[in-house]
Amino acid sequence: MIDKGFLAMLVCPSSRQPLREATAAELAQVNAAVQAGRAKNRSGAAVPSAIAAGLATVDGSVLYPVVDGIPILLTAEAILLR
Repeated sequence: MIDKGFLAMLVCPSSRQPLREATAAELAQVNAAVQAGRAKNRSGAAVPSAIAAGLATVDGSVLYPVVDGIPILLTAEAILLR
């Protein structure tokens, strides 16, 4: 879980939308695609493993993985949800 004060400062690097913690449904959607070998990030690389936590844009279109408690806010690492 990300500190609420820290989370309030984070925005999507490409759209500048505020970020929120990803829902269980969003994580399940991404992880189902990872398991099926269909999940790719914005750079086109395959997502290699399941995502335990993530931050999503407020409109739910993009998910940024959180690895070991660190948000990976690189546009190339973003996973499109829609």
